[in-house]
Amino acid sequence: MEKVKVIDSIMGSGKTTYIIKMMNEAPKNEHFIFITPYLDEVTRIKRSCTNRKFYEPKIHSEEGETLYKLDSLHKHLADNNDIVTTHALFSMANETTKELIYSGNYTLILDETMEVVKKLNISKDDLDMLFQNEWIKNNNGTIIWNDEQERNLNREYKGEFQTLKHLAKSKNLILHNESVLFWQFPADIFAQFKQVYNLTYLFDAQIQKYYYDINGIEYELYAVVKDNDSYKLMQHSRQFDKAKKDVLRHKIRIYEGELNKIGDDYYALSKNWFEKRSVLHKRLKNNILNYYQNILKSKSKDNLWTTFKSHKSKLSGKGYTKGFLACNIKATNEYSHKKSLVYSINRFVNPAIDDYFRSKGIIINEDNFALSEMIQWIWRSAIRNGQVINIYVPSSRMRKLLKDWLENER
Repeated sequence: MEKVKVIDSIMGSGKTTYIIKMMNEAPKNEHFIFITPYLDEVTRIKRSCTNRKFYEPKIHSEEGETLYKLDSLHKHLADNNDIVTTHALFSMANETTKELIYSGNYTLILDETMEVVKKLNISKDDLDMLFQNEWIKNNNGTIIWNDEQERNLNREYKGEFQTLKHLAKSKNLILHNESVLFWQFPADIFAQFKQVYNLTYLFDAQIQKYYYDINGIEYELYAVVKDNDSYKLMQHSRQFDKAKKDVLRHKIRIYEGELNKIGDDYYALSKNWFEKRSVLHKRLKNNILNYYQNILKSKSKDNLWTTFKSHKSKLSGKGYTKGFLACNIKATNEYSHKKSLVYSINRFVNPAIDDYFRSKGIIINEDNFALSEMIQWIWRSAIRNGQVINIYVPSSRMRKLLKDWLENER
């Protein structure tokens, strides 16, 4: 396969505009799959690609939850339609999906990086039980479903591990340290495409970069630059970001003051801190209230904040609770009117994932990862439209990362 073309450019630099123009101008016998994190971006692509028709695989509701139908995706692939859908559906790809992509001569546009490695929430006891009852087998570190056991018992397994069964049958489950199960997106799917484009920012900081490395997927970095009234691809250079950050430096107003004392420790506001420092939760909540009500005197409609979802209720307060936005959000414009931000979190890579990559000889740069996640979150706000924003970042570590980035030191 050709090397993946990673278009690594700062948000708002024109990545999607460039790709839309490329798809609109491509010959009719070219076929594209555009994968994006959110449904509002699906609508944007369908409206913007005026020279070709993009199809969206159908969805259906089951027990109140919206689910994607893989067979609908397969029908569009078989018909050689141009397709736009979400990461959620693409992550369900199986052997049939791969065959249809390869025979259809498709180009993939992957908007933002995906969750390509995920720790499954299954206890060692449950895992041992599945092994002992011979429902699963270990094939050189890959967990596979034992179809023979179903034949021997003359019945299909329909227990509580149906999801695990589906993943195991797709051969996407990895056993780590004899006790932890990871789902990994099938790396060989990228080889089925004629060409792959990956649109993102700070790619070197992201888990998908490390995933490419351990799976031997080669890539090359590009940047999108303005060329008169259009955009073009150039070999990547961080210098392209400098002019943009020179402007941002004056539009992102970072709070400095007494409310930052709670985050002086390097690990303050990390997940472990929230779990072991419950006595400080109320103080952090009061700090957030103080920041919004007294320091900014902001209106609730302007407030945007985040923390770990499991601790959201402990920090929620009057005037900002409804402005919560998950810390791992990407590629949505829904909050672009928000001007008063609180980033009450200190990001680190999940220890199990970090250990998994270490076992493969890959060391994840924790600071770069944290910076990338924070910038993506901040970019959901009014800064994406060039407006001034105010932000309270109580973690000294996260605040320094943000300042260094703005000063072109990262």
